Amino acid sequence: MTTYIYGIVRSSHPSPPVGASGIGDPARPVRMVTAGQLSALVSEAPERLRPRRDDLLAHQNVLSEAGEAGPVLPMRFGSTAPDDKTVAVVLEERADHYTERLAALEGKVEFNVKAAHDEEGVLRRVMSDNPELRTLTEANRLAAGGTYEQRLRLGELVVQAVQGRETSDAVAVQRQLERAADEVSLGPQSAGWLANVSFLVSRDAAAEFIASVERLRYDHPHLDLRVNGPLPPYSFVEPGPAPHAAPTAGH
Repeated sequence: MTTYIYGIVRSSHPSPPVGASGIGDPARPVRMVTAGQLSALVSEAPERLRPRRDDLLAHQNVLSEAGEAGPVLPMRFGSTAPDDKTVAVVLEERADHYTERLAALEGKVEFNVKAAHDEEGVLRRVMSDNPELRTLTEANRLAAGGTYEQRLRLGELVVQAVQGRETSDAVAVQRQLERAADEVSLGPQSAGWLANVSFLVSRDAAAEFIASVERLRYDHPHLDLRVNGPLPPYSFVEPGPAPHAAPTAGH
């Protein structure tokens, strides 16, 4: 039976409680595969593994509950190995690397922050910051909207100003929040977001980090900030060299 891997912990980490369940329908029991000083949180893998919402949540819940008792190296959803023996071999082969990363991430969680512009808010901001835009807008208003060329020129300047704000605001988000974090990881760019940044934060500093987010909201009311966390530190697991049939750590 194929083995599904949730994450890697120290072998001294408490075992999952009796009845702990993971992915699948019905949910598969979570157990541990141990090799030396390391263990993997695993279960049997469903025959047809799909990224269904229930399974994604179950995967994250296993990691979150395990993280309450000590550091966990989270695996990507869908990480599998042919069997338990293969998992044990990988734990032995990468023991030094996994042990180092567990030490580095102990007591840490991840917060992911995405930022976008509130359309009306950013337009007010660029108008406030740019005298030329205010002058052109007022001139067009007095001229019953202005000529086509004048309207086109105003639109081009507004687009340029908003794009400039996107760049400067992305920098502001990272700089203000990284003060309360230990490490920063830039996520992939996606449509609709001007910033997608993950922060590695000490559990003891989580409240300070959230307070920093609230200050950022207050200082930049034209920003729409979405915060997800605390999460297992997916973005801060650095996988070692990948042998064949090995589980891959990370997000």
